[in-house]
Amino acid sequence: MRNGRGETRRVGARELREVVSGIQGEVQFDAPLSDFTSFRIGGPADALVIPADVADLSRLVRQARTAKIPIFVIGGTNLLVRDGGIRGIVVSLAKLTAIRDEPHGVIYAEGGVGMPTLMRHAISRSLGGLEWAAGIPGTVAGCVVMNAGTRLGEMKDSVKAVRVVEPTGAIQDCQASDIPFSYRRALLPRGIVVGVWLQLKPASREKLQHVVKDYLRYRKETQPLTLPSAGCVFKNPAAGAAGQLIEAVGLKGAQIGDAQVSDKHANFIVNRGHARAADVIALIKKVGRTVEEQTGVTLELELKIVGQP
Repeated sequence: MRNGRGETRRVGARELREVVSGIQGEVQFDAPLSDFTSFRIGGPADALVIPADVADLSRLVRQARTAKIPIFVIGGTNLLVRDGGIRGIVVSLAKLTAIRDEPHGVIYAEGGVGMPTLMRHAISRSLGGLEWAAGIPGTVAGCVVMNAGTRLGEMKDSVKAVRVVEPTGAIQDCQASDIPFSYRRALLPRGIVVGVWLQLKPASREKLQHVVKDYLRYRKETQPLTLPSAGCVFKNPAAGAAGQLIEAVGLKGAQIGDAQVSDKHANFIVNRGHARAADVIALIKKVGRTVEEQTGVTLELELKIVGQP
């Protein structure tokens, strides 16, 4: 679905209406994606669909496949949507929020559950293993896909199995032992993550709450939580922390438009009000180029950049 200039074409309203026919969830056309990202940046989606449940999503996937219209799942964090937006259908899992307790310390959570919500649910049942998610605004699905983590742990530490809606619309359950996890990456089967089983461990509720309280205090002291951002921009290289390298080359506080390298943590870029994706991308390129020129270290993006310029 690309034109002669290599750009993905805007899908026509009639095509979109046919694809979303019968969908029980919410459908918005020409929807501004800045409303659905933690950066508060991003152009429009041709159509934004919030499926009512997994069966609704499966139907959408089948209909989009038949019509050859692309689907992109938006998680909101760790994401920069370009100013031209996203062609085709953008899916939000915001209605997939069920949490189910299972025997022997296992919890099943649908993909749209927020990680802090799931962490609090686990702690209320005296189950540990998700304290690392304190203050992380991501969803279960997004945290599985990128193997999210902090200095306290990673998603892979607790994943028992993952449920995926395949490109055909079929539902597949994958055991964690069949999923290669690495730093900020999980090699999952093609499809959309709609749920995860987590194996947690019994622990003192009071101790878990204390760990979370301490970590939230640490995040507040060291990260720019009061301005829109997408989290860490670069992966930490073997040579040291990305934020320390960026600060060492004098770019803490550097700004292009309303996009700024945080003066609190240099591996965050914040939106000071009206930043465009183009501003953020220009700042990322400046940071990457300067760090490489002055230190010889090539920084690799942790942030995912999607959409049309």
